[in-house]
Amino acid sequence: MQKKSSIAPGWWDYTTLELESDIIEEIAALTPEKMMALSRPGFEVVFYDSVEEFYLAEALEYIHVWKQATADNPVGICGPIGPTEQLPLVAKIINEIGLSLEHAHFWSMDEWIINGKEVSVEHPLSFQKTFRDMCMNRIHKDLRMPEENMHFPKADTSAFKESWEKAKCLIMQGGQGDVKHWAFNEPPQRTGEFKDKPQSVEDYKKLETRVLDLHPITIYQNSRMHIGGNVSMVPTSAVTVGPKETWETEQISIWHAGAHDNSFGQRLTTYMISKNIPDASVPMSVLADHPNVKFSFLRSGLGSCSVEMH
Repeated sequence: MQKKSSIAPGWWDYTTLELESDIIEEIAALTPEKMMALSRPGFEVVFYDSVEEFYLAEALEYIHVWKQATADNPVGICGPIGPTEQLPLVAKIINEIGLSLEHAHFWSMDEWIINGKEVSVEHPLSFQKTFRDMCMNRIHKDLRMPEENMHFPKADTSAFKESWEKAKCLIMQGGQGDVKHWAFNEPPQRTGEFKDKPQSVEDYKKLETRVLDLHPITIYQNSRMHIGGNVSMVPTSAVTVGPKETWETEQISIWHAGAHDNSFGQRLTTYMISKNIPDASVPMSVLADHPNVKFSFLRSGLGSCSVEMH
């Protein structure tokens, strides 16, 4: 039986990994140059030296995808609401070049759930509200995406699941949370059949868009980032796009600015994907099985794993 979590004994997470001390030291010592050298066929590691270049490159992925959308070839991107800094840039570029989004699609990765229902678009933490406020509502009306081409997950996941048949998702873009998730694909709880070992990687990859409970690390992270640490205000459940839909996309593009995960976590998942060590207790590592994954890092956001009191 693997060891219990150092943070949440009722869950699996990266602290339950059985890694040798020399492996942990190797991961902690990774420099940007060594991380780029971990690139392999199907997994690319890229670094950006400035904040401006980093978020512009992230925004340009939207433009690259949406420029390909036609009546005969409806395509889209699945995007995060964390990070969000790229979203106003997307709107600015679209307005500047006059790109019509008539045939383009957008899938939002997730949404908060309270009392079994997705939060309304008026909720201050709503992911849908954030996407509309920071991106779509800033685009000129004659260029905006039709409402029916924007897909937001809800507690009743049927319509969202069906939307993946309406167009091809070329890129699933996201960040990495402290618990090493993409979207809200959390590690499994340590109950029932997963009491003594986490879910198998193959079973994890079959998970569809679903409502799930959030790991305590995720709840705290969101309280820290969005409401000044007021943990009680953060919903404890969410609906999220699943690995099943993720594997239907041509490319998975993860952006590490240093705000959402820590220095060790950014290195850990890079190492695990590069070395093909997928483990459901570290959800991001499961992407080692996907044929086209790219990690983009902000060099100044990588930080250090040095051991010292501050």
